[in-house]
Amino acid sequence: MATTATKGREVNGLDVDAIHEMVRAIEQDPAQAQVEFRVRSEWKGQASSRTSVESYTIAGRSVHRHFSIDADEPLELLGRNTAPNPQELLMAALNACITVGYVAGAALQGIALEKVEIETSGALDLRGFLGIDPAIRPGYDAIRYVARLKGAGTPAQFEAIHEMVMRTSPNYFNIARPVTIDALLVVE
Repeated sequence: MATTATKGREVNGLDVDAIHEMVRAIEQDPAQAQVEFRVRSEWKGQASSRTSVESYTIAGRSVHRHFSIDADEPLELLGRNTAPNPQELLMAALNACITVGYVAGAALQGIALEKVEIETSGALDLRGFLGIDPAIRPGYDAIRYVARLKGAGTPAQFEAIHEMVMRTSPNYFNIARPVTIDALLVVE
């Protein structure tokens, strides 16, 4: 995918011309739209793990990166309370993804933002996770979020951006609809 050498018009810290250029490149060659993300997680003792991000692929090209994401459970759930737990990371991933959607959606409409704040919550019953009662789901029945936006847009413009985010956010989609997971066990 081509990148621009010069910066275009910026709104909310995003180069709007670069966004339009990316869209045109994808429209001309749909192979440019193919992105694959990968992570690798390792158990670090007790209830903690560390996930490594080493690369992703975009348009058939590998892009190297290096990040680590730690996870743990609170003391009350038999962890050491050294990092967010997997449920908090799931919600953080949702929030981060939809934040990008709100910011980019506003930028494409020329709307300068002063604030994007998202609060997300969900309640689950540990009896499902612990296998105590097979009638209880191990996950959420519902996840709720409140998005607070402040900026130069009208309420109608912000509502349109909100609707667009719910239609196009990958993590909103992944959580709101069933996604096939192919699981393979390798015993060493």
